Amino acid sequence: MKALLFLPLLAALGFATQASARDGLLEPKLHIAAGGKTPRVALTFDACMGLADQRILSVLIDNHIPATIFITARWLKRNAETFAIFRAHPDLFELENHGAMHVPAIDRPVPVYGIASAGSADAVEAEVSGGANALVVNGAPRPHWFRGATAKYTASSIAQIRALGFDVAGYSLNGDDGSLLGARAATRRIAGAHDGDVIISHINQPTHAAGEGVAAGILALKAKGFTFVRLDAVSENGSNATVN
Repeated sequence: MKALLFLPLLAALGFATQASARDGLLEPKLHIAAGGKTPRVALTFDACMGLADQRILSVLIDNHIPATIFITARWLKRNAETFAIFRAHPDLFELENHGAMHVPAIDRPVPVYGIASAGSADAVEAEVSGGANALVVNGAPRPHWFRGATAKYTASSIAQIRALGFDVAGYSLNGDDGSLLGARAATRRIAGAHDGDVIISHINQPTHAAGEGVAAGILALKAKGFTFVRLDAVSENGSNATVN
């Protein structure tokens, strides 16, 4: 009977990894080469939709901390001013492709976290190419990396994205659980990073408590002696044939 009482809780928590395995979905991992005596991490931020979290952006700029920003065409339409700030700091910000409309780049119809996937190879191509083209049209260099909405794929969609000319950016540490963590939890999560981690967080939710924690976690890593690198500045190792 006690076990049955836990079933609704398990369902509420999602058990996303098990569900993904049943659906044949992959959530690739990505690490960078470790720094050794001087540990290092790669900060990556998704700009999905919404606005810009200036709490995080100001910490990055004020402390001269580099980061890789994954931008959707959808976010770009509403955030020209912040995009201009990114472009004004090419030494700090690597601008990469998060897709056109924040649609999971999955080539068959399966929802992920309640979000409908692209559903076909043609729709995956539209999502990937649309995101890249939006960056280029707005003055950014052509992106090298793609990270899809939800960061889940099929093996065939990964192969398709690679054939379109992009490496697929996984991660090794989820810093904010989609910007849904509380501030303290996000701080602890990021401050606990290890040498070589690729951290994913979100920079598009200025009203969420997670952003405060992400900013504090970054400063905690800096205080520990970590250095920060962009994905284009270091060798990396990714699972599921996403890179290399």
